Amino acid sequence: MRLMSFTIGGRASFGLASDQGVIDAGKRLSGEFRSLRDALIADALPALRKLEKSKPDYALADVEFLPVIPDAAAKLLCIGINYVPHMKEMGRERPEHPVVFVRFMDSVVGHGRPMLRPAESVQFDFEGELAVVIGKRARRVSRAKAFDYVAGYTCFNDGSVRDYQRHSQQFTPGKNFHASGAFGPWLVTTDEQPDPRKLRLTTRLNGAVVQDESVGELCFDVPQLIEYCSAWSQLEPGDVIVTGTPSGVGARRTPPLWMKSGDTVEVEISGIGVLRNPIADDKPR
Repeated sequence: MRLMSFTIGGRASFGLASDQGVIDAGKRLSGEFRSLRDALIADALPALRKLEKSKPDYALADVEFLPVIPDAAAKLLCIGINYVPHMKEMGRERPEHPVVFVRFMDSVVGHGRPMLRPAESVQFDFEGELAVVIGKRARRVSRAKAFDYVAGYTCFNDGSVRDYQRHSQQFTPGKNFHASGAFGPWLVTTDEQPDPRKLRLTTRLNGAVVQDESVGELCFDVPQLIEYCSAWSQLEPGDVIVTGTPSGVGARRTPPLWMKSGDTVEVEISGIGVLRNPIADDKPR
């Protein structure tokens, strides 16, 4: 299944996406669940699967995409410096443990919505990434059982304001400007994508390929990340682990390649889809 969150006519909902359109699960299930995260918490994937052959309620073009998990209560854990080639371009040694930082949900937008370059900086960089959505409560999960706790996978753009990221050893300021990242277009469940190591991630800026890597190049793979993160944080359904970006980031180019207003950035992951966002300037108040 491809599961998505969206708004239509000012009403937020969630549902199933296909080439034919969108099935509004929020409406069809009589408002039983407020969001996709609520459906995951209730272990309602079987109920959603029963809707797969229904006639779509809307065309994809008629809805506004929200981040796959738009709920502010969900945790968004991001992994830095996690592709081996990216470590080399950044001049970093292989870490002993995953490098983890946190993004807030109001720092990301859905597919098709503008990612905002803040007024405070021009150093706005792209980072295409694979995101893992947790499907059930995970606490001290072993690597061997980690995939049992995954609901599915989606695309992520960890838009980074590089000078603010370098203000200290903590990445948080450069990763949390309002609407600076993107998350979508939909979650593809694990029955369709059982092995993320076989996926390929490509980022394009204005149609030109800027990142292209096998997810198999991860230093810490998905089971290792779930094992590590669930050791110190109780992961809940709808929580997200963003697994890191490949080599090719704009900050390591000569001259640096920064995103600017009028650009279009795409993150494509094989078997999942394309997350596409225009870039706009965030106007100072």
